[in-house]
Amino acid sequence: MTNENQDAPQSLQAQQGESAADERQVQLRIEKVYLKDASFESPNSPEVFTRHWQPNLSVDINTRSAPLPDHRHEVVLTITIRANVEEEYLGFLVEVQQTGIFFVKNADPAQLSQVVGISCPTTLFPYARESLDNLVVKGGFPPIQLAQVNFEALYVQAMQERQQQQNAAPMPTTH
Repeated sequence: MTNENQDAPQSLQAQQGESAADERQVQLRIEKVYLKDASFESPNSPEVFTRHWQPNLSVDINTRSAPLPDHRHEVVLTITIRANVEEEYLGFLVEVQQTGIFFVKNADPAQLSQVVGISCPTTLFPYARESLDNLVVKGGFPPIQLAQVNFEALYVQAMQERQQQQNAAPMPTTH
């Protein structure tokens, strides 16, 4: 019995140490996912439906984030798709702003930047892809199957471009 009592405080200390470590780890929780804005235009319909449909698709993806109270952040993933047929003849233009509110705690600025630049858009992407597809199909066009996006690679590229811009900026001169 004595051995059991001596082991109990060590076990309790280990549990307290683990919970303290858990409190220091970055915490990420999805609080809400919603469609902030959506638009669909087909300015050349019905004529566009009489043409051979082999569109040239251009896809533009952007993210932005804004801090909210209590360790929360709003992250907006905007995807715009333009479908041209026969050079500059617009088939459709569709855009969605898929948004989420994320709880992020215990993240230093670099970690927070990565979470809102990589993890959050990765979470939002399937919702945005589904919204885009629904709008396009309801507009009378064939479904669009967007490939998965590597937000980590996009984030790294954006950070490199930002660094290059900072390095290329002229140094302020003092007189």
